Amino acid sequence: MSEPLCPVCPMTDLFDKKWVHQILKALLSMGTMRYSELKRRLKGVSPKTLVERLRELEEYRIVERTVYAEVPIRVEYRLTERGVELARIIEATCDWVQKWYPATAS
Repeated sequence: MSEPLCPVCPMTDLFDKKWVHQILKALLSMGTMRYSELKRRLKGVSPKTLVERLRELEEYRIVERTVYAEVPIRVEYRLTERGVELARIIEATCDWVQKWYPATAS
């Protein structure tokens, strides 16, 4: 198996997906959140997309999912240590874009 040309490429593919930045930002600012809280905070995200993104972030060990054996079942999401570090890098990148390219920052 050959190595990718750019070791960052798999991660940038993930970052380019819609809602990833918003999910990371929400979890960084709020800490642990339930699915319903994330859904409410991220206005406009479809349930299918939110589930897909959370699963992808969990696969990369950026987000941790905890299931509590309660009735009803409670599921919470939080950033892992690597997730917090990544979210801060993305936040710093957004600040850099707003500083140097304010017309293109959304």
